[in-house]
Amino acid sequence: MRFEHETLAQRVCFAPGDAPAAVRAEVERLGGSRAMVIAARSVAGLDEKVTAQVPVAVRHDEVVMHVPVASAERARAVAASHEVDLLVSVGGGSTTGLAKAVALTSGLPIVAVPTTYAGSEATSVWGLTEGTRKTTGVDARVLPRSIVYDATLTLSLPVAMSVASGLNALAHCVDSLWAPRTDPVDQALAGEGIRALAAGLPTVVTDPTGLEGRERVLYGAYLSAVAFSSAGSGLHHKICHVLGGAYDLPHAQTHAIVLPYVLAFNAPAAPEAERRIAEAFGAASAVEGLQRLRRAVDAPEALRDHGFDEADIDDAVRAILEVVPANNPRPVARHDLRRLLRAAWHGADPSSQQ
Repeated sequence: MRFEHETLAQRVCFAPGDAPAAVRAEVERLGGSRAMVIAARSVAGLDEKVTAQVPVAVRHDEVVMHVPVASAERARAVAASHEVDLLVSVGGGSTTGLAKAVALTSGLPIVAVPTTYAGSEATSVWGLTEGTRKTTGVDARVLPRSIVYDATLTLSLPVAMSVASGLNALAHCVDSLWAPRTDPVDQALAGEGIRALAAGLPTVVTDPTGLEGRERVLYGAYLSAVAFSSAGSGLHHKICHVLGGAYDLPHAQTHAIVLPYVLAFNAPAAPEAERRIAEAFGAASAVEGLQRLRRAVDAPEALRDHGFDEADIDDAVRAILEVVPANNPRPVARHDLRRLLRAAWHGADPSSQQ
């Protein structure tokens, strides 16, 4: 039981139905007087409601998936020209990611208000895309100082997107069990995160307008992100970062599709992690538990359905091989990745990876 674990300094507020007051309180606590609100056009109106009690200097809505460097530079210029002293992000992972890009060079504090289950709000990980290459890093400056979770803000998120986003959070949990810096604390958080997500996602599907399932998924997404931020990116995230950055694939759906194949590949070489995942699902095996959940929520199935060309598999394999974690539970060869990506492209039975 010899390990070192660093807990990130962050305030987390669960405030169902009370986001405007909670956001105001967090902005005041941080001394903000000229806030820049970052929110995509898709949540226009919602962001105004959430920040109605905040001194807003400027609103910025140029939010692009995978945070292109050019978009980040424009947002940084807006923040500087309006002399803002705090950032409020209202939205999903792309929105939080853009706020992080601004904070990375300015040091401005972030109050994050998630409307999806992406989890970016609870990590010190940033990501920027230039051309076809996505670069990620870790920096304390990008960790939001405060998070305000309000499940009512996720009610407008369609069920299919809720499922994909929730499975993205589940991927954080699974990867955290064997990621480069994993430790017993990360593994405990990941296990509880899996239990919460496995219980909450089917409820979101059967009762989309109810809050019980969505609150449980938000809780699970937060735990998953805290574990992931500490444990680091495992094989699953390395694969998905390459696919997203190089081929502009949708972030959440890509994670949802690739996850069972990486789990099936790694599980035989990581029996303790496999046991934890299976127990969290209440299943005989980790893969069986994940597949049972995926069937229950009608999860995305194949990369070919989301814009990935089969002809690009070999190029993707070359790029992924450069970033495979050295301590992945199982050695990863070119033919392994080719088989994994081809199975994910077809939506084949994940057990073919074992």
